[in-house]
Amino acid sequence: MHKLPLATLAASLQLLAFAALAQAPAAPPAHPTGPPGAASRPATAPPQLTLLKAARLIDGRSNTPREGVALLIEGDRIREIGEPAALARKAPTARVVDLGSATLLPGLIDAHTHVLLQGDITQADYDEQILKQSTPYRAILATANARTALGNGFTAMRDLETEGAMYADVDLKMAIERGAVPGPRMFVATRAFAPTGMYPLLGYSWELKMPEGVQITDGPDNLRKAVREEAKYGADWIKFYSDRRYFLTDDPKRPLRSWVNYTDEEMQALVGEAHRIGKKVAAHAIGWDGIDASLRAGVDSIEHGDGLTDDLLERMAAKGVYWCPTIYVGAYVAEGRGGIWPRMVQLEKEAFGRALAKKVRIAYGTDAGGYAWTENQAKELSFMVRYGMTPMAALQSATRVASELLGQEKNFGTLEAGKLADVIAVEGDILSDISQAERVRFVMKGGAIFRNDLAK
Repeated sequence: MHKLPLATLAASLQLLAFAALAQAPAAPPAHPTGPPGAASRPATAPPQLTLLKAARLIDGRSNTPREGVALLIEGDRIREIGEPAALARKAPTARVVDLGSATLLPGLIDAHTHVLLQGDITQADYDEQILKQSTPYRAILATANARTALGNGFTAMRDLETEGAMYADVDLKMAIERGAVPGPRMFVATRAFAPTGMYPLLGYSWELKMPEGVQITDGPDNLRKAVREEAKYGADWIKFYSDRRYFLTDDPKRPLRSWVNYTDEEMQALVGEAHRIGKKVAAHAIGWDGIDASLRAGVDSIEHGDGLTDDLLERMAAKGVYWCPTIYVGAYVAEGRGGIWPRMVQLEKEAFGRALAKKVRIAYGTDAGGYAWTENQAKELSFMVRYGMTPMAALQSATRVASELLGQEKNFGTLEAGKLADVIAVEGDILSDISQAERVRFVMKGGAIFRNDLAK
């Protein structure tokens, strides 16, 4: 038997003693004071007060800006809106943030993003990401995209599927909520649905088992089960691809048609089960046929909707179905995709004008990720104004209306007492130049300042 030298043995015993002490529980205080349990309760600091001042305020609800008012923020919520001097007297210890001649607005909301995509003008762009980028790598890029979005003034996003990255959007949402990484408030759809053979990756050898960009699901019962599965793993919304193979016709009443992916029975099972367990449903629907089928199934929002016609718009208005037009992405990819895509851009412009006249609920959505995240998501606002929306209505679409789509109107979307302090600021008068939204200078999310280029 090998014997340790005496000095080595002594040193080993000493290390063991130190290890035992380190693992031993701390002794309770000898003389506890206060009521029972007080010693174990950490002291709680009162919520920080912040007085946020600027030249004008657009609250997301009024049709005119307000001047001579400030926000008193307590912790993560707005406590009061009023005259700055009066608020200062009420809260003499508040931190003062003076943004001078800037305009305050509610944080912007993008109701259609793909944070795990980096742009896919062509099918090759899409396939390369799915085939060559691991889910962990894509999640790292998504973290950077979320930070970019928040810095650009988007304090909430509805992310409409991961495009083959499974439930990585749930992980990103969790990391943001726990403060591990900065980003908007996330409302996620996880994997989305399409039937067999109707969504990429397609066109590869039958001998190869290729990854899928969505959850491939067929049949009513399988769809019900898949809805429950996505909800189990954290989906806030359920999304499916209603149509594909868009084509132009000579019929002025239905100029853009499409092939419908699911049968009526399948769509009704999907939507019905989602609603039964408290989840809203978004439908990717571009041609007349896909939109028509989605509305028959009872979806909550139509995504893209290039082929919307008067009859479809009237049904949407009557049922309160929201439309996320995602105008900018269509214009962005049209040249690269060619074919009928440039004509589809024009058709959507015409549909947008008719939707305004029929008072369809238009919620701001950009499809960011369908184009590169180096493009500012706020560019959509300029297109909306160019297509006939007033600057104020466009801003409300990206704030109050989008919050209503998300079912979060009691929490954010407007600047009102009791709402979360999600606030952004731009220089000057954004109603005179809507492109100011592309140059956000101040971002606050939940009372915490993320960006301030206007500090005095």
